[in-house]
Amino acid sequence: MAQKNAEIEKIRKKKEDIARVKAKLFALFSEKNSQKRGKALEGVLNSLFQVYGILIREAFVLKGDEGEGIIEQIDGVIEIDGHLYFIEMKWWDKPIGVPEISQHLMRVYLRAESRAVIISASNFTEPSVDLCKKALQQKVVTLCSLQEIVVLLEREGDLCEFIRKKAQAAIIDREPLVEVLM
Repeated sequence: MAQKNAEIEKIRKKKEDIARVKAKLFALFSEKNSQKRGKALEGVLNSLFQVYGILIREAFVLKGDEGEGIIEQIDGVIEIDGHLYFIEMKWWDKPIGVPEISQHLMRVYLRAESRAVIISASNFTEPSVDLCKKALQQKVVTLCSLQEIVVLLEREGDLCEFIRKKAQAAIIDREPLVEVLM
């Protein structure tokens, strides 16, 4: 009985945590300052991954050795099934293009055994999707819309399974941008 109650409590707490993350994410839709929204979004994503028990290294920067300043800014790193995924999130008012995708792909290409998840609130340009298809020859690259994340939260879907299905579509079907609804 105690074990069953503990399981029920764990499920209840996870649902509460998901609701809290969802509320924080939804609150960002009214934020007009894009820099403020972007910084707050990093925290919301970190909370989202933590709720689902995904190992994570929160947003960080790498600085050059000789006082070069910031040479890389990473929105986060997660681990699923032994695979490291470098997360990039863009909340822009226009689709994400080749320069932004290229910048993140370079970060991933310079790290052995890494994969990419790029999330956009405004979708992706056709050339950027084509670039990701070409990159699939070397790295697993998945493109995701913020809308998919919102739907996942609304349905209380499984974030790990969502990312697994995105990665499978990228690997098997060579489709980095496929809608996965959980």
